[in-house]
Amino acid sequence: MCAIHQPNLFPRLSTLAKLFAADRWIVLDDVQFARRDYQHRTRLAALDDSSKQQWLTLPTHLPNRRPTLINQALLVEPRRSRRTVSLLIRQYYGRSCYWPAVREALDVVLDRFANTDHVADVAKTSTLALLIVLGWNGEVLESSAIPTRQGRSERLADLAAVTGNTYYLCGTGGLRYLDHQPFAAHGITVLPFHTPLDVGDRFWPWARRVSSLWALSEIGPIELATRLAVQREGHLRGIPALGGR
Repeated sequence: MCAIHQPNLFPRLSTLAKLFAADRWIVLDDVQFARRDYQHRTRLAALDDSSKQQWLTLPTHLPNRRPTLINQALLVEPRRSRRTVSLLIRQYYGRSCYWPAVREALDVVLDRFANTDHVADVAKTSTLALLIVLGWNGEVLESSAIPTRQGRSERLADLAAVTGNTYYLCGTGGLRYLDHQPFAAHGITVLPFHTPLDVGDRFWPWARRVSSLWALSEIGPIELATRLAVQREGHLRGIPALGGR
């Protein structure tokens, strides 16, 4: 079972939950970079008041201007960006009793700045670091290394098929445009993935807005992993037993 998603900088809880539920993350790194998206930025929410939020943004250069692909986007000032990431995340979450788990993921990202000037590398590393802290041990592949057809849905279906998946987890955004037929032609079932809508819950109402660093800092890796596992099981309930990945 796979999820296909662009590399996001310290992703939102809704994105992390989808990836955590999958056995395989195919990093969609060769589509057009979008400055209004989350490849190079994330919202940090304050521990004492989650409504207090601030963008953490990596200044980004697009060598091909608007048609620049995600894996072509470059960090303008890697050293300065590294310093900003370190300072802001420590400022927001350094007081948390779960800071060691946050710092574990953060240190991996800070190390990555030393040997890349590509935004996608840093974003991908930040997502994978969070997944690993939560105990995820799935496979990560890059779409740019996989030959596919060009149509939007056809391409996603080919990515899922070539990498040996029977199920494709699709978020609410993708469901608005997805054509299920190319998936059906490959014998792949599209599973809609959504996060809870319970407004009485402290975490899920912010799932599509703020970085999952906030949830990790609030409840820690064990509790957060447990909640994400519940979401995974809820989406898989009633589906025939998965054979392999």
